[in-house]
Amino acid sequence: MDVYAATSIELKLLTDPTRARILHLIMESLEGRRSVSDLAGELQLRQPTVSHHLKALVEVGLLERNPDGRLVWYSIQPEHADRVAEVLQRSPATGSAEGVLERVTADLSGRFAGVFSPETVARYVQESYTLLAENGKAIRYLPSLASRFAADRLSALAKVESNDLDRTPEVLFVCVQNAGRSQMAAGILRHLAGDTVRVRTAGSDPASTVRSVIVAALDEIGVSIGGEFPKPLTDEVVRAADVVITMGCGDACPIYPGRRYLDWDVGDPVGLPIGRVRDIRDDIEARVRSLLATLQVNAV
Repeated sequence: MDVYAATSIELKLLTDPTRARILHLIMESLEGRRSVSDLAGELQLRQPTVSHHLKALVEVGLLERNPDGRLVWYSIQPEHADRVAEVLQRSPATGSAEGVLERVTADLSGRFAGVFSPETVARYVQESYTLLAENGKAIRYLPSLASRFAADRLSALAKVESNDLDRTPEVLFVCVQNAGRSQMAAGILRHLAGDTVRVRTAGSDPASTVRSVIVAALDEIGVSIGGEFPKPLTDEVVRAADVVITMGCGDACPIYPGRRYLDWDVGDPVGLPIGRVRDIRDDIEARVRSLLATLQVNAV
């Protein structure tokens, strides 16, 4: 299936709730297959209507049709199972996001009990989910990443509203897409400082994923990206930071008194070959090492 076809299929799934629901029901079934009558009963639709949708999904190659006596079973084409699961995970038509967010809210309410009310946690969870969905350009694994994003924001807010008993210095790296320069800087600083520095990242216009060339360039020097992902810039992470470092994002970052602001003039790795990305990485590493020397922490 070519890129155009895959993109077209994704759009159809996201904009047609009936077909998305059909695929979801098939994937969730114990045997991985459903009949027309099964689906019609679940969806409360007439069988000819369901058959029409199934035919369309078979024609684009997402479903396979398997006759079994007088019954016909429909299942996901194995080679497209991962693709379908990824798209459905982002689709509001499956109705699964609300339940997941309720669970995330309950878990984080327990984690931040005595610090924030369940209502505040719920607001941050929903807002974080919405920000990633809108600004993250259909980011993969949205509920789990929204959980991490909300937890990070709540942690930052807790520091801002506390008496600052935790004196671990916090550094925030901000670039445009949060998929290149800021992720390299954050990965290197975490690698060098460990738990002695709290590191966060954000983007003024975040991309969907960290670029593979960035992950590869860091891996070459033994630095892990650590499961990081692009996320939008929010107020509380700026307020929690002791040092805010921007890289090519202009005036997107708000200014608060008592913080140290630096603007690093480093190249943008977007679209560059690995050789030039290495040069940018090495430039960033030198800057990070110099920064670390000013933070007054014990690190390697």
